[in-house]
Amino acid sequence: MLRTEKLTKTYRTGDKALAEVDLEVPAGQILGLIGPSGAGKSTLIRCINRLVEPTSGKIFLKDQEITGLSRSGLKRTRRRIGMIFQEYALVERLSVMENVLSGRLGYVPFWRSFTRKYPIEDIEKAFTLLDRVGLSDHATKRADALSGGQRQRVGIARALEQDPDLLLVDEPTASLDPKTSRRIMRLIAEICRERSLPAIINIHDVVLAQGFTDRIVGLNAGRVVFDGPPDALDTEALTTIYGEEDWAQMRRASDEDEDDDDQASPDIALVASR
Repeated sequence: MLRTEKLTKTYRTGDKALAEVDLEVPAGQILGLIGPSGAGKSTLIRCINRLVEPTSGKIFLKDQEITGLSRSGLKRTRRRIGMIFQEYALVERLSVMENVLSGRLGYVPFWRSFTRKYPIEDIEKAFTLLDRVGLSDHATKRADALSGGQRQRVGIARALEQDPDLLLVDEPTASLDPKTSRRIMRLIAEICRERSLPAIINIHDVVLAQGFTDRIVGLNAGRVVFDGPPDALDTEALTTIYGEEDWAQMRRASDEDEDDDDQASPDIALVASR
């Protein structure tokens, strides 16, 4: 589905954010991308949809090479890549429904988006998606009236409104509390599995990554230093990715947070760790 070949990004300062990254993500796989700050995780995601231009290497979505596309070709291809942002990237003065419908901007004529007159099938689909993410009662609210978790759900619905072939998710839980973080990760995982939609999720929380992804790739200094199933992410692997730390203590603290969450909301259960 997605493939990168020797993907490299070097900035004008000489700093190398990515160093010959080779990666394949098959259809339906949820990949968790972890690593320390500055490891190149966000750069990798943004190179894939060319929000950041790679210095060298190739990117393929299905059989189409993304690198080297013309502006018009890139616009068409970006319609197939849904993006969920850390800071939500909503237009706060617009309604929830209007923000979701903005996922169709790559498909409709300019006059429709300017006058906010979307095709009825797009509107019906947006209502269906809002119901799926639990926000059907909030369609007419302004985006700035929502909580952080609700805003992230709007971002998920907007990305799905595109009918994407690939989902890129950049730190979806960074601004959320632990309980809301688990709910958002669960929602993303469920939707990806319902649709056999491949996803790359850049996430700082290692335990969340282990609980909700099929595969974990660890970056350090722009290089892949771990690639395997979540249950292979042991102390040795974590030390390779992040350096020395008391990883057992981290896991105990996370387990305590999870126990508190389960007691407060017994209907919310963490997806079984692999």
